[in-house]
Amino acid sequence: MEGFLDRVPRHVFFTGKGGVGKTTLASATAVALADAGRRVLLVCTDPASNLDEVLGTPLGLAPRPVNGVDGLYGVNVDPEEAARAYRERVLGPVRGVLPEEAVRSIEEQLSGACTVEIAAFGEFARLLGDPEATDGFDHVVFDTAPTGHTLRLLELPAAWTQFIATNVTGTSCLGPLSGLREQEARFRAALERLADPDQTEVVLVARPDRASLAEAGRASAELAALGLGNQCLVVNGVFRAQDPDDPVARAWEARVHEALEALPPALRGLQRWEVSLRPYELVGAGALRSLWNGQRPPAEGDAGAWDANHQSLDALVEGIAAPGRGLVLTMGKGGVGKTTVALELVRRLAETGRPVHFTTTDPAGRRPLDLPAGVTATRIDPKAETRAYAAEVMETVGGELDEEGRALLAEDLRSPCTEEIAVFRAFAREAARSEQGFVVVDTAPTGHTLLLLDAAQAYHREVLRSRGDLPETVRRLLPRLRDPELTRVLLVTLPEATPVHEAASLEADLRRAGIEPYAWVLNQSLTPLPVTDPLLRARRRAEARYVRDVLENHPRVFVLPWSADPRPDPDPGKEGR
Repeated sequence: MEGFLDRVPRHVFFTGKGGVGKTTLASATAVALADAGRRVLLVCTDPASNLDEVLGTPLGLAPRPVNGVDGLYGVNVDPEEAARAYRERVLGPVRGVLPEEAVRSIEEQLSGACTVEIAAFGEFARLLGDPEATDGFDHVVFDTAPTGHTLRLLELPAAWTQFIATNVTGTSCLGPLSGLREQEARFRAALERLADPDQTEVVLVARPDRASLAEAGRASAELAALGLGNQCLVVNGVFRAQDPDDPVARAWEARVHEALEALPPALRGLQRWEVSLRPYELVGAGALRSLWNGQRPPAEGDAGAWDANHQSLDALVEGIAAPGRGLVLTMGKGGVGKTTVALELVRRLAETGRPVHFTTTDPAGRRPLDLPAGVTATRIDPKAETRAYAAEVMETVGGELDEEGRALLAEDLRSPCTEEIAVFRAFAREAARSEQGFVVVDTAPTGHTLLLLDAAQAYHREVLRSRGDLPETVRRLLPRLRDPELTRVLLVTLPEATPVHEAASLEADLRRAGIEPYAWVLNQSLTPLPVTDPLLRARRRAEARYVRDVLENHPRVFVLPWSADPRPDPDPGKEGR
């Protein structure tokens, strides 16, 4: 990373696939700039942010000083908190002025998931596009959501600009349009600042594996299409084996080498930095500083003896397959291996002879699928779903309206909120297939998935209010998700602090929604493997506390060992627990 800090402009924008280390690198960069005497604001826009944990400082919508780092302030743009603040800005001035029924109607309009999304982007745009918001800081470092979600947010201003320009009713699901028009200039200023290489650099972060680099390549092209060509690449976690006799180390190093040799064309022209794989977690100011000064924090904990007292992948498949049908959802933080676990389950369930269907709700999930013969698959494409949904509404609801009514309905369907409704209905439709066989759903990273699930009640009200009858699949979705005999939610995590804590938080959120997770899957663990490479041994020691914590606190846990092939090992070890 030598020379990286010397060239950063006022705004630095870290983005990439989930789990690649965006928060770590953004935080380490912010700490280093502050240590150099600069005043720095670090802003996180990820709905599933772990910035508080990485910095060891509780953060909110207002800048707060970061513990142990002079000159560094942090902001966590929590979408729900941003939406609450947005709703209050809209509703506050009309309370006591408009009739109570009208206020309730506006409040209901502001309860959708798209309100949450646009409110979060509004905060992001304010910090980027409003000079007064960050006056007094030399640098503003942005830690963003996983790629797909970030790209969607960056496309929102264009979508809203088109909607505002053509809407003649003066209302929307975000309240009066006058407020949105005021934000339009801020959105435009934010995008212009993002695209200006003198003011902003976009840092694409990727792991040294083919899937992560391919995702970074796609993101690079799509960001360039939005006018953001001021990019560089950071490959995080590059491993060089220290023990040539360790087969795991050799396989790990070979995988890294092959991935870097096959760098996607879109990334080859970018300036590139590599960050070595660390034997410890970069949590806390001291560990973050070690990224630049090379001083390792003291090792903690002991790996202890591995008694292989865990259930195998075979046992997991057996439990899921027993009813002969069901809905399986892999959930967790980005980059923990949800897709690979989901696809392996698809392959195993297909061997039972029952119908198997695979689908993904991840907006970044676009890699080719290698599925067994007979397995069907769908990828929920937001744009295609929106077109189909709008056509259906115009044909059904619009068929009963006069010309003026159809024009108003068509205008309403141009709202970006229509996409949220369309995706939600598609998710419900795919889940309904589980009545006839197995449906395996590879969900988006935690934050986006929670927005989708939290939207259930809001969409219920919205569709009732403005779209007429609810499809049966939508009506049945929540009861289906809450049925433990039908739905198996797998919390997939790596044996590391942030993924484990995020999975625990997701588990609590699911239980509040009445959904009981079926099992935890500890993926890509070094604990069951007899590694001898010094760095891998240190990482094995570092993960031991999280493996023990999960095993001790959850009744059904499956530990999948690290594998150079991202597909889980079909025979990972002993059974027992």
